[in-house]
Amino acid sequence: MNERRTATGEGERSRFYCSVLPVSRQGFYCFLKRRNTPWKYEDIADKMCAVVAEEEWNDTYGRSRMHDALKLKDPEADIPGERTVYRIMERIGLRHRPQRKPNGITKTDKNARKSDDLLKRDFRSEKPLQKCITDITDIPTKVGKLYVSAIFDCFDLGVPGLSMADKMRADLCVSTVENAHKAFPGIEKAILHSDRGSQYTGAVYRAALARCGIVQSMNSDGGRCHDNARCEAMWARMKEELLYGRYDTKKMTISERKTLIWRYFIIYWNNRRICTANGGLPPMVMGQQYYDSLGQDA
Repeated sequence: MNERRTATGEGERSRFYCSVLPVSRQGFYCFLKRRNTPWKYEDIADKMCAVVAEEEWNDTYGRSRMHDALKLKDPEADIPGERTVYRIMERIGLRHRPQRKPNGITKTDKNARKSDDLLKRDFRSEKPLQKCITDITDIPTKVGKLYVSAIFDCFDLGVPGLSMADKMRADLCVSTVENAHKAFPGIEKAILHSDRGSQYTGAVYRAALARCGIVQSMNSDGGRCHDNARCEAMWARMKEELLYGRYDTKKMTISERKTLIWRYFIIYWNNRRICTANGGLPPMVMGQQYYDSLGQDA
């Protein structure tokens, strides 16, 4: 008799719960039946957390780069599709929401001699150090702005040249070119594309390109930002991953900021950061695979 009353009481409570939630009684009992069953994506979720923990900036990975990172980490594993990866990231709180805040700093010298636009917005390249793009961005610090100049390789989006200074002068761009040529002599005869900022139109910069055997290219007349859109996208990605919501640069010294940017580009970006444009490979890995393939063909 007591068992019957207990069963009746449980039935009443279940009906009450289902009406409040609201869910069907069948769905409620199915939940009770499988609530202690292990989640089938538990192993994938653990691997995602491991990917994020590997590097400070991996928490900016979206579903595409996370999917590529999982495949690169364990090529033999059965990795679900990107949509499933996205749902798992949502469930464990790994979804990244961009906070881009673009800020252009280009000052065009309208009276300076210009170079032709040799890229025509075609940022694809069949070989390393064949087409490169360059630009300057600024980052506020405790004692003023830090200007960052970089060269990006259109083949694998690697950074062969990088330079920083507290003044936005032509010497900054010259130093970037010289650093790239010193580290990667193969950049000779490459096309280096920039906007029409005064730093790139001056005789000092042109002389540096001539010494390094690099061919200059510039945005078309009118100074449209789309002519160097790939470089603008690189700066946006860098600031999204490195700065927004992570560091208050106005409380950092120029020296502290330089160290962080060198580490981000030279160590992380070039060697470890998953790049979906490279088929899920870091830039230096893709470049090495290219040169390895030449050796095999030979």
